[in-house]
Amino acid sequence: MNISQKTSMAGNVSGAAGPISSLSKLQSLNGLFAIYKKQGPTSADVLNKFKDTLLREAGVQYPNSRKRKKQYLKLGHGGTLDSAASGVLVVGIGNGTKMLSTMLTGSKKYMAVGELGKATDTLDATGTVIMEKVFEHITRLDMEEKLKAFTGDIMQVPPLFSALKKDGQRLSVLLKKGHQVEAKPARPVTVHSLTLQEFKPPLFTLDIECGGGFYVRSLVDDLGKALSSCAHVKELVRTKQGQFTLQDHVLHEEQWTLQSVVGALQPCPEEDQRTDSPRSPQNAT
Repeated sequence: MNISQKTSMAGNVSGAAGPISSLSKLQSLNGLFAIYKKQGPTSADVLNKFKDTLLREAGVQYPNSRKRKKQYLKLGHGGTLDSAASGVLVVGIGNGTKMLSTMLTGSKKYMAVGELGKATDTLDATGTVIMEKVFEHITRLDMEEKLKAFTGDIMQVPPLFSALKKDGQRLSVLLKKGHQVEAKPARPVTVHSLTLQEFKPPLFTLDIECGGGFYVRSLVDDLGKALSSCAHVKELVRTKQGQFTLQDHVLHEEQWTLQSVVGALQPCPEEDQRTDSPRSPQNAT
């Protein structure tokens, strides 16, 4: 029985030699790289779409089943971005998924646009406005002074609408189902740097570098309260995670190909002992 007949009977891989070779190469990859997450879809949705794209290129045909897809390709991401946020989403492939814990706890950078005078239930622009307060009394110097209190090792209460879980379910899902959810206790987080880039009330722009477990939405909400007003996040972009930057390393949707992944991949340490920074997808070969 030839290869074409075997794969036809299996019903899941193209009979052409090219796709079979592509699938084998795809399954042999181990390491980290970064893709671009746009506003709207969840991080899980983006990862699933990325996986579908690679498997289709490799000639894999399968039912719309998460279990079946997992059998073909092991992928994971290194930290959830809110649906309304965009930017760097670090992806682990193969044994690279074991390295994702360092992405969860490591340094991240964000650009956040906040809006003074309005608070929402989700702490961002996707939510319902639940409070409005005056903000005209706030000056740039006022905000810069208050930001000092949010730098370094601080305590922070996570948002109710978040990926944190209770009894195995995300708090955001429980809230949408109408369940009563108590706020999680304040927990220690680290802010490495926090600067005010632009101040044009009611809008302001922050540049943030922080450690794992930090919520920009909580920061902006707390900042509004500290200024005797209120605020929410209007726009959020993750510009850096670990060594991966938005400018140099992310694969945009039109670059979601095996060739681009190979070119951008940072191999697992046991496979490649080099300590240089990740390769830019523009240099993929």
